[in-house]
Amino acid sequence: MNDRDGIFAGDDPFEIARRWLAEAEASEVNDPNAMALATVDPQGLPNARMVLMKEIEAGAFVFYTNYESAKAGELDSAGKAAFVMHWKSLRRQLRARGTITREDGPQADAYYASRSLQSRLGAWASRQSRPLKSRATLMAEVAKVTAAKGPKPPRPPFWGGYRLTPVEIEFWADGAFRLHDRFVWRRAAPGSKWEIERLNP
Repeated sequence: MNDRDGIFAGDDPFEIARRWLAEAEASEVNDPNAMALATVDPQGLPNARMVLMKEIEAGAFVFYTNYESAKAGELDSAGKAAFVMHWKSLRRQLRARGTITREDGPQADAYYASRSLQSRLGAWASRQSRPLKSRATLMAEVAKVTAAKGPKPPRPPFWGGYRLTPVEIEFWADGAFRLHDRFVWRRAAPGSKWEIERLNP
């Protein structure tokens, strides 16, 4: 029997990630695609926050945000990031780290168009990460944007996606007596061959 049969079966980590996410979608109460995204500022001070994974591609993970936000500034300046997804119902987690590039073309347009109208208008109204005088100020900006942009607002030029292309992906599954199962996929650079290794818990 292969040591990675069962939930770890397969040599493509993105296929395993998609399978785990699909299983989480059937068991997690809220936001099975939530991930803690870690970035670093120009002074080397780390930041972490929850965002939503929107697509697992053949070779990368994609999420969306405001390009004028603090996280976007850190993503653009460092060009690298990491994330962890934790599924409490499955007692599993997925970690990845790698290089960052923007996704601001037709794929971003299509995702933006798929969002609810309120979310699309909110993307225009929010000056993410900047000081806000009051919630009333924000709602007034939403009303202004609604009147100006109408029922089919285009994607804001300051809003779009990021693609994390990993050089390391780790899968973790809870084990009895804290003897967890951990497998890591590593490669020297995007596009190079993966090396797979079991880790101690």
